[in-house]
Amino acid sequence: MAKVKILVTGGLGFIGSHTVVELIQSGFEPVIVDDLSNSELFILDRIEQITGSRPEFYPYDVCDPEKLRAVFTENKEIKACIHFAAKKAVGESMEIPLTYYRVNLVSLLTVLDIMKEFEVGNFVFSSSATVYGQPEHLPVNELSPLQKSLSSYGSTKQMAEDILEKVSETGWLKVLSLRYFNPVGAHKSSLIGELPKGIPSNLMPYITQTAIGIREKLTIFGDDYNTPDGTCIRDYIHVADLAKAHVNACNYLLTRTDTSPYDVFNIGTGTGNSVLEIVKTFEKVNQVEVPYITGSRRSGDVESIYAGCTKANKILKWEAQYTLEDMVKDAWNWEKSYRKQIK
Repeated sequence: MAKVKILVTGGLGFIGSHTVVELIQSGFEPVIVDDLSNSELFILDRIEQITGSRPEFYPYDVCDPEKLRAVFTENKEIKACIHFAAKKAVGESMEIPLTYYRVNLVSLLTVLDIMKEFEVGNFVFSSSATVYGQPEHLPVNELSPLQKSLSSYGSTKQMAEDILEKVSETGWLKVLSLRYFNPVGAHKSSLIGELPKGIPSNLMPYITQTAIGIREKLTIFGDDYNTPDGTCIRDYIHVADLAKAHVNACNYLLTRTDTSPYDVFNIGTGTGNSVLEIVKTFEKVNQVEVPYITGSRRSGDVESIYAGCTKANKILKWEAQYTLEDMVKDAWNWEKSYRKQIK
């Protein structure tokens, strides 16, 4: 019996590559489309090394309808799409907002157009906790009101969710939007992990690159927030846990028989950790120093947010398994492994 094919846009990126591994190990056949604008081709070899299977790969921009049409033509067995392909740095989105709106929304609309053309009606969307803005109450759950987004990146996710909900109401599309919090860590094999191009915009790769000597020091953006130690609080989730949530979402979409065409799920641990707490835990677990200074607040940053995940636990049968100590350990092991291999 042929395996079910899942289109994974941005499938060589940080979250995408880990999800591809989980899909293969769960019996699916992922088909990757990734233009390599924020990923590396060697990750495809690493996926094969971990799983023993080399997924179909197309180095295409998903904003190109003709290229995307060719992928669907060659892979008639595609039954669902997991859409990761997007620009994703909060800080950068405040500097080049037009680029973020163009890339993130045009890519989504193009994928939906081609899916409709080929009658593929199952869609898992890579959304974000940024859709909540600065929440009035913590933890946030899926019924929490969406506040005005503080970043252009978060705004694109809010707009995308609105588009998906409206399209799903027309009857041909079923959507799960996974609102995830702050993915960190790496695969236990240390063969794949977070690999930003240029200067990292996310906390964990900046910590690991500082610890290994690539960056001189880490800047913590603001120490005057209304939090226990003055630094921002986030819900950090291991990327392997996050990847498994996407597999569960695909299984749910492909097997459910209810009539609800659109739903949203928080994917996090339910625990908030401050930036300073992450740094200190990293130093303690890995026995390595991370030089840091405190800078001014960064535009677009929310003060404090963490997830209520009961809905995903109950409906998707998913729950985070990894601890904060696992996250910082795996991230550091990946950084050391990667630097050793490229010397």
